[in-house]
Amino acid sequence: MSQSYYEFFCPVKVIAGKAALEHIPYELSGVAATRTLLITDKGVRAAGLLEPVLEACEEGGQDIVSIYDDVPPDSSTHVVKAIADIYREEKCDSIIAVGGGSSIDTAKAVNILVSEGGDDLAAYAGAGVLKRPLKPFLVVPTTAGTGSEVTAVAVIADTEKSVKLPFTSSFLLPDAAIIDPRMTLTLPPHITAATAMDAMTHATEAFTCMAKNPLSDAYATAAVKKISGNLLTVMENPKDGDARLELAQASTMAGIAFSNSMVGLVHSLGHATGAICHLPHGLCMSVYLPYVLEYNLETIREPLSELLIYMAGPDVYATTPAARRAEACISEIRKLRDELYKRAKLPRTLQETGQVTEDQLERIARLALDDGSIMFNPREVTLDDAMAVLKRAWG
Repeated sequence: MSQSYYEFFCPVKVIAGKAALEHIPYELSGVAATRTLLITDKGVRAAGLLEPVLEACEEGGQDIVSIYDDVPPDSSTHVVKAIADIYREEKCDSIIAVGGGSSIDTAKAVNILVSEGGDDLAAYAGAGVLKRPLKPFLVVPTTAGTGSEVTAVAVIADTEKSVKLPFTSSFLLPDAAIIDPRMTLTLPPHITAATAMDAMTHATEAFTCMAKNPLSDAYATAAVKKISGNLLTVMENPKDGDARLELAQASTMAGIAFSNSMVGLVHSLGHATGAICHLPHGLCMSVYLPYVLEYNLETIREPLSELLIYMAGPDVYATTPAARRAEACISEIRKLRDELYKRAKLPRTLQETGQVTEDQLERIARLALDDGSIMFNPREVTLDDAMAVLKRAWG
């Protein structure tokens, strides 16, 4: 599975640690930004997470001239246009996104409109449409899962046409990602669990899919080690700032890994399930991960065996017979999911979600086959194959 040719790209400046937020004014002044629009959602504001960001900006003499705090979980072109209008009215010159994947994707899309002009977001959908840098843009993630702060993609719903518009361009990457443990300290247990499993899936698929390369492997394995070593610590003690920071860094590392090596069938099934059943993305990732690894097993036995070192530690790796290491790695993932079910009721099967019916499985399978990430799955997938995985994941 080694690549004779590959490309690796991550120009995002990462500012991480216990006083990372205090560096925001310096980053903004470095790009001559003086009028910033902050984009977030109601949950982030209600959790009090804006205060430290606003305090850091105020102390550093940076103006946040407007705050938009109404980004929905599934953002749409209407929301993006409304925020772009505010940006123009307030004569803003920069954007900060504070939140999870939806707020970050929304901010990326707003940046397209305010930089390129016009109101027709769909005109910029697809890959490589953007040809020049956008406005200054910083991201402060509040979940340790999506990795959106270091990915060159955004997805926005066009509700009138009932489609999701994908945007891919290196110009969508933020100028800086601010990783501060204060931002994830108040995450509820089930969201902590689901987002961490999202990052675990990013890393695992990045390490086992078709476009893996030595640089993405380094980020992917480091992310797996940090998640498996810190997730249960955070579930036991949610206020553990050090372990929270480790999870946040793991999410960023996994984001760098998969944006350079792509993902596979777990994401294809997850995207389809999200679209049809409206299940959160991280939850879908957690449900499907072991079943897809079992489906891909004979094609990925070598990298999956190696991943056991990072998933369970060198002692377990050394005492597991070489021929059983790949299976042992899947078993470690199942054990972790069982613990998360015990502590936060994170579902392990589609049935346990209570939001998927058996008659939806074929629709999910058909939609998954049309998903772009399936191209990078290490084993080819037919409709029957997808159905077999879904039936196993059903419970």
